[in-house]
Amino acid sequence: MSHNAWHNARTMYEQDACAQALGIDIIDMDEGYAVVTMTITPQMRNGHKTCHGGQLFSLADTAFAYACNSQGLAAVASGCAIDFLRPGFAGDTLTATARVKHQGKLTGVYDIEIQNQQQKTVALFRGKSHRTGGSLTGGA
Repeated sequence: MSHNAWHNARTMYEQDACAQALGIDIIDMDEGYAVVTMTITPQMRNGHKTCHGGQLFSLADTAFAYACNSQGLAAVASGCAIDFLRPGFAGDTLTATARVKHQGKLTGVYDIEIQNQQQKTVALFRGKSHRTGGSLTGGA
């Protein structure tokens, strides 16, 4: 476990109004790795009374962000894709696990799996990152 990864995640979370508003919690951190959770609220449902895809995307994107910034080097998404495999329902607790597949000097590829409380896969997400040249604390 990297204490720096946890420090970097906490630094980001303090400024992450979206993650805080969605009730996303950081469960585990390491370099190139993040686990976050979110409980689906009734306000997150779509017209089919299942979790809105945008909420699932936001959960996966948050795990991706913490994993690709875990080394303290500022990174942003350069592309993302998600496959929705099964619905989530109000009251479900979802866990998104992000793992680095490749991290180069500037670009990275990360895979994120969202599972429900029964460990059934709800969605698969792949994010591509680009390091901006700065650090999480604003320095170069």
